[in-house]
Amino acid sequence: MKLQTPTLILAILERDLRLALRHGADTLGSVLFFILAGALFPLALGPSPELLRHMAPGIVWVCALLAALLPLDRLFGSELEDGSLDQLMMTGLPPALIALAKMMAHWLTTGLPLLAAAAPLGIMLGMPSDSLPILLIGLLLGTLILSLIGGMAASVVLGARRGGVLLPLLVLPLTTPALIFGAAALDAAQTGLSWGPDLELLAAFLAAAIPLCPLAAGAGLRAAVE
Repeated sequence: MKLQTPTLILAILERDLRLALRHGADTLGSVLFFILAGALFPLALGPSPELLRHMAPGIVWVCALLAALLPLDRLFGSELEDGSLDQLMMTGLPPALIALAKMMAHWLTTGLPLLAAAAPLGIMLGMPSDSLPILLIGLLLGTLILSLIGGMAASVVLGARRGGVLLPLLVLPLTTPALIFGAAALDAAQTGLSWGPDLELLAAFLAAAIPLCPLAAGAGLRAAVE
C-alpha cells in the first residue's frame, strides 16, 4: 500500500494535467480573466500613475483570488458526474490524498499560470521592478493557499444544489487572511518598509492549510460518494 501511494498520486496528477492540456479553456479563461480584470482598474480609476501604484497590490491579489475561483466548481464535479470519483475512492488511496492530488493539479493548471501572468500585470499597473520578486513570492504562497482552501470548499459543496453559488461564499471569507497578508507585504515592499513579517504570516497560513484542507476535503469526498 505504501509503495503504491506515490504512484497513485502521480497518476491522478498526470490524468488531470493531461485533461487540462486537452481542454485548455479553464486555464486560458482564468489567465485572461486575471489580466482583463486588472486592466479594467486603470480605466475606472483614471490614468494617475501614483494612484495605480498605490492600489496595485490589492488589485493584483483580488484579481488572482477571483480568477482562481473560476475552475473550482469542476474540480471534483466532473468526476462525480461520470463516476470516476467512485473509482478513485476504490483505489485504496486515502480520500485526503486524492483531494491533495486534485488540489495540486488545480494549482499547476491555474495557480502557476496566474503566477506567470502576475509580473506583466504588475508592470502594467506601475509597480516598481524591485517589488516584483515580493509579488511573485507572495503569490506563490497565496495561490497554493487558494488551491487548498478552494479544493476543500469544492468537496464540501459537492453534489449540493446551487453548489456553484455556495462555493465562492465559502472560499472568499476563508482566503481573506491570505489576501490581507499578501497585499500588505507587497505594499510594504513598495514603500520601503519591512515585508518579511507579512510573508511569514502567509507561510504560516499555508503550513496550517497543507494538513487541514486535504483532511476536510477527504471527508467531503467520502460523504459525496456514500
